[in-house]
Amino acid sequence: MKLNYRKIGSGEPVIIMHGLFGSADNWLTIARELEADYELYLLDLRNHGDSPKSEEWNYEVMAKDLKDFIEEHQLKNPVILGHSMGGKVAMFFATQYPELVSKLMVADIAPRYYPIHHHTILKGLNAIPIDSLKSRKEAEDILGEYVKDMGTRQFLLKSLGRASGGGFEWKINLPVITKQIENVGEALPEGAQFDKSTLFVRGANSDYINEDDSAEIKEIFTNSTLVTIKDAGHWLHAEQPEVFTSIFKEFLKS
Repeated sequence: MKLNYRKIGSGEPVIIMHGLFGSADNWLTIARELEADYELYLLDLRNHGDSPKSEEWNYEVMAKDLKDFIEEHQLKNPVILGHSMGGKVAMFFATQYPELVSKLMVADIAPRYYPIHHHTILKGLNAIPIDSLKSRKEAEDILGEYVKDMGTRQFLLKSLGRASGGGFEWKINLPVITKQIENVGEALPEGAQFDKSTLFVRGANSDYINEDDSAEIKEIFTNSTLVTIKDAGHWLHAEQPEVFTSIFKEFLKS
């Protein structure tokens, strides 16, 4: 599958992957701070953004998508950064194709299994009558009945686009994501291992990486470090962009 992407800057190649319901555009602010020294590829993962939609949606195929992208663009030992679902893709990829990675950075996700916890968001998104929707305001009002946080609603509605024939359409493959949402919580396979330099970054106010995860992270990613960003939750790169970018730069140069 040919993934849609944004290419910014020049220098050592860095690939960045967004989380569930996100897109490449979520990382533009971070990328602008790095473009002077690095060649950044911001990907839309399958069933997200402007990348193709598919009935097949799991970490195995998303890791293969990343492998195909690297080979197509002839990238030599890129640094891989992924957030949340994108971080799990990065972990799957690094443990399966370690020879194609120079360094790995994972933002606020652990290698373990996560139970489904997106029920309310999916109910809200599916409640929006996409075929008869008249305005973005109508969509936000409906979604607001399910998702109270304005910032989260605005993030989710970035995937609501204008259809070429008029009206609206989802950039995400909402039916497949809804049906296969359990795949997002999948754990890394038993025996997975990656020995190259790896940095895990978590938000202090997030419960995606807890103290109990540290041992498993070290067992799989034997050359890893865990850093915590204060006053940040799961969307740590958006909540503390300067701190996140500083940590990322230091890791890239180390």
